[in-house]
Amino acid sequence: MDMPGRSAKNIPLLLAAVLLSFQPLVPPAGRPGRQRSDATSGPKVWQSKLLHVDKDGKLQYIPDEKGNILPDFSRVGYEQGDQPVPDLPVVKTVSPSEVKTVSPSAVKTVSPSEDAQQAIQSAIDEVSARTPDGNGFRGAILLKKGLYTIPGALHIRASGVVLRGEGNETKLVAAGKGQRALIDVSGSGGIEEEAHSHVPIIDDYVPAGATSFKVQAAEGFRVGDRIIVFRPGTDAWIRDLKMDVIEERQGTKQWQAHEFDFRFERTVTAVRGNTIFIDNPMVMPLEKKYGGGEIFKYRFDGRITQVGVERLYCESEYASDTAEDHGWDAVSFNKVENGWVREVTSRYFGYSCVNLGSLARNISVLRCSCLDAKSQITGGRRYSFCNTGQMNFFADCHATEGRHDYVTGARVCGPNVFYHCSAERTHADIGPHHRWAMGTLYDNIATDGEINIQDRGNWGSGHGWSGVWQILWNCTAKRAAVQSPWVSGRNYCIGLKGDKYEGRLKGRPDGEWEGQNQDGLAPASLYLAQLKARTSPGKPPGDQENKQLINK
Repeated sequence: MDMPGRSAKNIPLLLAAVLLSFQPLVPPAGRPGRQRSDATSGPKVWQSKLLHVDKDGKLQYIPDEKGNILPDFSRVGYEQGDQPVPDLPVVKTVSPSEVKTVSPSAVKTVSPSEDAQQAIQSAIDEVSARTPDGNGFRGAILLKKGLYTIPGALHIRASGVVLRGEGNETKLVAAGKGQRALIDVSGSGGIEEEAHSHVPIIDDYVPAGATSFKVQAAEGFRVGDRIIVFRPGTDAWIRDLKMDVIEERQGTKQWQAHEFDFRFERTVTAVRGNTIFIDNPMVMPLEKKYGGGEIFKYRFDGRITQVGVERLYCESEYASDTAEDHGWDAVSFNKVENGWVREVTSRYFGYSCVNLGSLARNISVLRCSCLDAKSQITGGRRYSFCNTGQMNFFADCHATEGRHDYVTGARVCGPNVFYHCSAERTHADIGPHHRWAMGTLYDNIATDGEINIQDRGNWGSGHGWSGVWQILWNCTAKRAAVQSPWVSGRNYCIGLKGDKYEGRLKGRPDGEWEGQNQDGLAPASLYLAQLKARTSPGKPPGDQENKQLINK
């Protein structure tokens, strides 16, 4: 479906701009990376049994016995990958020595004694009060190079606002004590259901990867409607997952059905009879025996959009290597749609560089680094790039000294993608962390530690099954455990470079493995192949082009 106001003939140009905007970097010395052979002397090319790519780049998905296929992950990130992240014009400028606020009409000089936090927040508030343009943009605040000491936090609460620095020369320091996000970007309110719009889904089984289903009555729905695809938690499902019999230890909580009601945000793309078509696929089956599902329209008036944080160096003060009363997240997003964080480096924070909350969707996190965390090395710390939202995209990020570097939280509805990211000197594993994340693609992730998708049992307060329809594609790790849950789906490990092990708990069903330690997987990137197939039909996926994107 074409986006409003966008010509289909421009889609190839938009794709090129998106891919160029990644500007992937060569891993520095000592950083995990993938060695790729020259095209003329390289390994034999092979394809997964789950996916066939023809010479024109068309993808054919091979269903399992229930009709499940690999989901299409290409509609994640800013504007679903159909537009590059924009460069907004600067409308305000702040400098650290002589604090200036620059607008098209006047230049206001503020006393150098004014606190940097107050000066930056005042600039954010002033830009937030501007009238947005036709695209919803208000403008960028430029922080000139220099040092800014922030004893509290900076808040962005309006759409169309960008906070920008001049790269690593613009240094924001989270000073003093207090666990908090240095830069907190958030709207308000929450999802509001439209009254009398609930309609049951009548299919006995809607497979993973599906972009359509039949409903009891479709006449109330139109193309462009925003809907929730609701999948209820049921006692039968919890029981069949064996999450009501997690081995007890102090603090263990058995899963409760009412805590596992899932709400997938989708947009209607077509209505044909009583069949509804949606923009993003289902990332776990809807099964009548486990309550089936329903759809309803919704609003989220308080969610902000078109916001960004970019080109900043963020650092936290800390008292010792294990101190924890200091800056926790460099950047936090929640209740935001179509936003971005790019070229942000964080150092010494206790939790993350970027933390996306459960109501953050279509956020792109590009070319960011999370370095040298300071905290105890134990649970609830060092989640370098953490995502609990939907349709979010992390690309070309790097982490050191983290625990769970590319990680999802509980009840994550997906789809989400981590693409071409790396981690070194790790202290735990990459992957879904706990309580059923759905539909995450880990694509070309390189780590000197582990990547795991498994039943975590009574770790934490009863983490249990960490996720389903989780896909490792062309990843590199010391070792990996990939298990599939007893019911409701599978997990996949395709083209892993590294060892395989059984995982923490024995006797769980094995995931689907293909091509372990085998070079030549095609396509080299599932995400890029899916994006190209959707936006550039007829253009071959081109391993050479993928290689340039990955190793440029």
